[in-house]
Amino acid sequence: MIVRLGYVAMSMEVKNASPSQTMTFTQFQKIGDREAAIRKLERISISNLQNTFRLLKHNVASEIHFYRLSSRLIPLANHEELQDWNYIKPLKELLVEIGDFVRSNKPRLDFHPDHFVLINSIKEGVLKNSIKTLKMHYQLLKGMGIDPIHRCVMHVGGNYKETEKSLERFIDNWMDVPKTIQKMIMLENDDTSFTLTDTLYLCEKLDIPLVFDYHHHLAHYNDPNWLTHWDRVVNTWRNSPLPIKMHISSPKSQKEFRHHADYVDIDTFFQFLNEIKGSVSQIDCMIEAKRKDQALFHLMEEIKGKDNVKIIDGSSFHI
Repeated sequence: MIVRLGYVAMSMEVKNASPSQTMTFTQFQKIGDREAAIRKLERISISNLQNTFRLLKHNVASEIHFYRLSSRLIPLANHEELQDWNYIKPLKELLVEIGDFVRSNKPRLDFHPDHFVLINSIKEGVLKNSIKTLKMHYQLLKGMGIDPIHRCVMHVGGNYKETEKSLERFIDNWMDVPKTIQKMIMLENDDTSFTLTDTLYLCEKLDIPLVFDYHHHLAHYNDPNWLTHWDRVVNTWRNSPLPIKMHISSPKSQKEFRHHADYVDIDTFFQFLNEIKGSVSQIDCMIEAKRKDQALFHLMEEIKGKDNVKIIDGSSFHI
């Protein structure tokens, strides 16, 4: 089984390369001249994309083939006061350039939209804004020439203390989501509201790949034996052009179990890998650790000392 590691958005190694520089609407209004304010937003967006390009080059140089793009590349993209702003237009050239680089080097890229993107919201306005935000992600991927299928991982959404009703509302609201956006989505189990089996229910019913978050499962489950459901998780990926993916992270402490630690605990990770060994030919593991790419490098150094592991390159190994 091939295991590939990835990291999220920011690099601890590449300095001054944030892809998530932002601007609040209050700051936007203070500029006074609306056109000048929009030009500033565009400069920030271009800078975010330029930094993304730098990070992609860093990844290629470090033999990292899996990376989560920042969902904050375009500040205020969907703000109700800026609906006339064609934010993709000034980015087109740079998006094409990044897309050419991606096609040459073939990394796996995806997004994880912010927590306010809720398909199962009880508020119609929140659902509409969520779909608008997902369309922004779609346009960015299309601008890069990347197939959008299964590139956005999301949580199920709000539980509202009614798990079954909240799951059914997701199904009802799913019908309002355009087909092109539906195909972009993956769902993950979370650490407070929807367990692995809750999320599997939706994924199987709506044909959505499930991204298994092992840390979340340990924090919140209704059946501790996740392995009995693993074949079902794998099966949700049967129609995907991409390998199965999961999230790996470690608790900050027993007291702050849900918070992510700086690094990944290798023993817990390998306990998981040894359980699923042979069930898939490849699994892509997104590291959600505070130290970002440093956590990936640290984990790879530790893995080199493991028996029965063959190192493939800077972020991949065979077990």
